[in-house]
Amino acid sequence: MFRSLFINLRNFDWILFGAVFLLLCFGLAAIYSIAISHNQPDFGNFEKQLLFAGIGLAAVFILSLIDYRLWEDYSFFVYLGVGALLLLVIFFGVTVSGTTGWFSIAGFNFQPVELAKVALIIFLAWFLSTRGQEARSLKNFVLSALATGLFFLLVVLQPDFGSAMILFLIWMLLAIFAGVNIKYLAAVGLVLVISAVVAWFFLFADYQRDRIITFFNPQSDPYDTGYHVTQAITAVGAGGLTGRGLGFGSQSQLKFLPASETDFIFAVIAEELGFLGVSLVLFLWGVIFYRLIRAVQRSRDNFSTFFILGASAIFFSHIFINVGMNVGIVPVTGISLPFVSYGGSFLVISLAMIGIVEGMIIRNRSNA
Repeated sequence: MFRSLFINLRNFDWILFGAVFLLLCFGLAAIYSIAISHNQPDFGNFEKQLLFAGIGLAAVFILSLIDYRLWEDYSFFVYLGVGALLLLVIFFGVTVSGTTGWFSIAGFNFQPVELAKVALIIFLAWFLSTRGQEARSLKNFVLSALATGLFFLLVVLQPDFGSAMILFLIWMLLAIFAGVNIKYLAAVGLVLVISAVVAWFFLFADYQRDRIITFFNPQSDPYDTGYHVTQAITAVGAGGLTGRGLGFGSQSQLKFLPASETDFIFAVIAEELGFLGVSLVLFLWGVIFYRLIRAVQRSRDNFSTFFILGASAIFFSHIFINVGMNVGIVPVTGISLPFVSYGGSFLVISLAMIGIVEGMIIRNRSNA
């Protein structure tokens, strides 16, 4: 037993884990800074995030010890179970900011869509890996699209268009990696354009249309629909080279910046730690993606390859959208910055994904 544990720890990717851990520290520091901005400092969210981080870090090591082929064997059941949760949350979930996407358990809110992202990766990794060259066929392309479409629809019904788009991007990127015909993807693009037009007139709420309008022109209504973006851009620009210092950012400390712990925590870091702080955060993400790419290159089976690629797709999509929101090049969609933004569900699930990836790295190295 101890010999097996020693081998696992020896083959553990400590560089990947170290980069993730440092990003957690950046997030906790920013959340702490926001907490002390109150007239009476409120460390409730900081303490919760610290708890979530502890649970997630424990999950990293526990999941790294589990043979990842277990997920492959039970992928279909994982998909069905999470699909049931997505259906139940629509009818029995808690509504926050117009989205019925949370279960409230013992004072904590759990968002099943975050679990759905991992479940979809597990299912698609199994589906694509078991079909070999046939994964490129039209039949299997349609089947994978339908499986993704079910999750997509259930999330849209909440409605949570930001998370639904992440699910779509996961499927699209894995389909590209599987080598599907470009004509199939072009057809999907056409369907998306038609769907976007239909959604604009029949599905989108007024506030969602306002977000899209604000995306093209944030200054059209800087004190209402464009307020979030305007303040975020101001905060990012105010940081300069070295920032104003942790706890001294005027935009976040004086409450000009809404959702500073979640959607716009990147702007908080940019204002308080400046270009150097932001560069370090992005460098750490570069290290993570480098280690994930190395893990793909050393992968010995298609399931682990597709899973690691899928996890990378989730992280990249979240980073691109969240940072884009903060600098005004992407509409505000409520997408978190992985390992940095406040939020228990996504933090724990993100760390769980790292744990599964570590398990794949350990076993691929052990069999080398």
